Amino acid sequence: MSYTSQSAFALEPQDLELLKKIQKDSFQYFLVYSDPETGLTLDSSRSGSPASIAATGFALAAISVASTNGWLSYREAYQRIDRTLNTLEHKAAKKNGFFYHFLDPKTGNRAWGSEVSSIDTALLMAGVLIAAASFRGTEIETRARKLYEEVDWPWMLNNTFLFAHGWKPDQGFLPYYWDTYSEHLILQALALGSETHPVPEQVWEEWERRKDSYNGTEIVYSYTGSLFTYQFPHAFIDFRDLNDREVNYATNSEKATVANQEFCALHSAEFESYQQERWGLSACLGPDGYKAYGAEPGTAYHDGTIAVHASIGSIVFTPEASMRMIRTLYDEFGDQLYGRFGFKGSFNLDRNWWANEYLAIDQGLIVLMLENYLHDGAVWMRFMSNPEIERWVKRTNLKSAA
Repeated sequence: MSYTSQSAFALEPQDLELLKKIQKDSFQYFLVYSDPETGLTLDSSRSGSPASIAATGFALAAISVASTNGWLSYREAYQRIDRTLNTLEHKAAKKNGFFYHFLDPKTGNRAWGSEVSSIDTALLMAGVLIAAASFRGTEIETRARKLYEEVDWPWMLNNTFLFAHGWKPDQGFLPYYWDTYSEHLILQALALGSETHPVPEQVWEEWERRKDSYNGTEIVYSYTGSLFTYQFPHAFIDFRDLNDREVNYATNSEKATVANQEFCALHSAEFESYQQERWGLSACLGPDGYKAYGAEPGTAYHDGTIAVHASIGSIVFTPEASMRMIRTLYDEFGDQLYGRFGFKGSFNLDRNWWANEYLAIDQGLIVLMLENYLHDGAVWMRFMSNPEIERWVKRTNLKSAA
């Protein structure tokens, strides 16, 4: 199940129980912070938060996991997913199959003047396909697949071979494109695998695989160096046996995670947060607002704020280091960080600052990555079983790593 040299690591019984607790507690967010009528999931636990379509995608996947693990009955999981699909079909604001980033949780109307979002629609559709694979032979599978098939992926290219970040009715396409390695690999897979609205194969070739070395290890890196960029696609896609020419993105994420750990260690004299092998630089709420924290290679903006999802979301890549960090977070900082829905988002020891809220996409990442780690890639197997994903692998000539 594990990636490389990490495979020798064995969990202690008490650590296994802790991971199970974190996973189940983190899932509870989706029960409490999803609207009971529409099924749309709030972006965060903060008062007045809108719903987010990425959050809703993670919710669909997490509910499927909950049904498998017995946290919800099959009937309750089915009903919750049915309710959400009904909203996505008939109420939620969208254009050409793409959904607005933020929605009013009660009505499904566009919220916060947000954009029709390419990446957030992709994360929603990843959850939709997990639901389809989890309830095969049912109306949910039929309806979920139809939602995915309605997304007009080529439209978001705006007559280029790169995906735009989004579109707004008053200004058209945003002037930003997914042109380098990032979390948008999930967008690539879904668009290239589509049978109804496929994009040209050139789209896979067009984005740049920028490489740089950190401590002698070459990494295809994201612009910010934030760990979530190396995690989000991997919550769904099993990259272990796929090679993009000479690059294996599973191994690449492991290298980026190790670099994140080493970067924190290097700066531990400057920041108390990074001392005693603490690490985890990723986009999160910090003392001065939401920031795209990261490590080298990349812009590597950091101020001593540690994102809790970073170490948990990396457990499939660096299980030993991740488990050590998770145990530290729980044993040393549990009073400040651990609550009803598991770990809150982030902290900064240097500023004596502790986040007091939960972010849905972090909760979803934690549930899915722990499911992959604890249950032999269970989410991966469901996602990779979709014929559209097999089509993406074939069209992009992703070679087996075996």
